[in-house]
Amino acid sequence: MEIIKIVGIGIVATVFIIILKSTRPEFALYISLLTGVVIFTMILGELSYVIQTLNTLARRVNIEFAYFSTILKIIGMAYIVEFGAQISRDAGEDSIAMKIELGGKVIIMVLAIPILLALMELIIKILP
Repeated sequence: MEIIKIVGIGIVATVFIIILKSTRPEFALYISLLTGVVIFTMILGELSYVIQTLNTLARRVNIEFAYFSTILKIIGMAYIVEFGAQISRDAGEDSIAMKIELGGKVIIMVLAIPILLALMELIIKILP
């Protein structure tokens, strides 16, 4: 199972990071970054499957492709922002992590505006 590999890599990396933090803290950060990249590449296949499935579903229910692609961008951006913020937190930079999260939230809101406008138009058409 893939999850066992991911958790195993995470636990091994955590042990190495704990050992290295006292002697070589810069290597601890490198191991954290490398572990994140390795785990991300391991789940790329799963992400591809999810995107294909959602794409098929969107075609079946006739969702406009612009809305579907926007939703996928928002989901992807949320994961990227979380990944970046966690790396900053691992490096001890909580204030930078909070700013990354704020930037991500603002950009997600900007991307969501067309969907919100379309939803408002639909509600206005339904109301008498």
